[in-house]
Amino acid sequence: MKQLSEVPGDHGRPASRDGAAPRVPMVRAVAAGSVGNLVEWYEFGVYGCLATVLAERFFTPAGASAAEGLVRTYASFALAFFFRPLGAALFGRLGDRLGRRPVLLAALGLAALSAVCFLTEGGLPLLYTGRVLSGFSAGLLSGTGTAAVLELAPPGRHARAGFAATAANMGGLGLGPLVSGILAEYAPQPLKLPFVVHLALLAVAAVVVCLLPETVHRSHPRGSLRPQGMTVPPEVREVFAPCALAAFAGFSMLGLFTAVAPAFLNQTLGEHNLAVAGAVVFCVFCASTCGQLLMGRIGARRALPWGCAVLVAGLLLIALSLLLTSFPVLLAGALTGGTGQGMAFRAGLSEVSSAAPEAHQGATISAFFVVAYVGISLPVVGVGALTSALGLRGAGLVFAGCAVLLVAAVGVRVSRTLSRTSDR
Repeated sequence: MKQLSEVPGDHGRPASRDGAAPRVPMVRAVAAGSVGNLVEWYEFGVYGCLATVLAERFFTPAGASAAEGLVRTYASFALAFFFRPLGAALFGRLGDRLGRRPVLLAALGLAALSAVCFLTEGGLPLLYTGRVLSGFSAGLLSGTGTAAVLELAPPGRHARAGFAATAANMGGLGLGPLVSGILAEYAPQPLKLPFVVHLALLAVAAVVVCLLPETVHRSHPRGSLRPQGMTVPPEVREVFAPCALAAFAGFSMLGLFTAVAPAFLNQTLGEHNLAVAGAVVFCVFCASTCGQLLMGRIGARRALPWGCAVLVAGLLLIALSLLLTSFPVLLAGALTGGTGQGMAFRAGLSEVSSAAPEAHQGATISAFFVVAYVGISLPVVGVGALTSALGLRGAGLVFAGCAVLLVAAVGVRVSRTLSRTSDR
């Protein structure tokens, strides 16, 4: 895609004397920019995998049913989802103004405070506070970390850097449930050890980020740091809309699966082993990484609509597994849907980051993640709201049907939009 020109009035640009971003070895670039995203998404995966345990421990008072406890757990889960897009929308541009490193360190600090809130077990007020801090941390990390990876990548390696940036998000989402499931099942203190691991990972991430070369400096007086909401430069909007819609569709599948799968395995299939539940969710994100690799072979413009088509197939299989109460079909839906999500997600992020002006790259990528976060939030909120009335399986079926219609419509929209832009 054509690289668009920088807009006037910028307040930040790649740092160095000649205006080029500092280049570092590929492994260091990927580690520095991606480690924060991986660790933050790990925490999200932990909370999702332990939903049934959390429901029993915190959200099921005497006389309440397991379904009511699960609904309350999903409500607390949704709290962080609300603040993820809000944080990205309000503060996504800070990395373009203050630099990548200080914003990444601030986000890691918020994530550490979130883990401490949970480890203290001070009751629901602290737990809710931790969810809010986690949401703001993720909102700061996603756009800033991804922009740092792309800016630090050596010449000619931006495609691989983009893959690493998207794979870090999916890697954290997969490692969270896998590690927390194993620890919860086979180690003592299942509600503490995963978050102790989280703090240790955050410490490693902070060290890595401290060694990160800064890629932004101010060539003009610093602009206002006041939160200004989500912004997308006008010259990027035609590309942004279809790509963000595809990301929304893909993350809606992830939200549906993360919300339904662990509790469905526990309550409907009778699989109470949390390590198995974590491994099943991990499979989705492994498949997503494979889909991202596949995007590199077929190209972003073809991967966007094809990813949506594969997503529809995966969602249909997930719905069928709920109807048939079938674990093999659920696993097949996870692998198929994850592959489609990976294709669409990497393709969309690649197109958007290529089109974004350098001075607004962090804010533009943050806006992209805002849309994705809304997509992953809705199924969690919706399944939680409908579970008490329809049961977990009924709620999952309703949202699977809605997701199929949504993804199909997005696929058609993406195909038409990209066809028009290709003809120009």
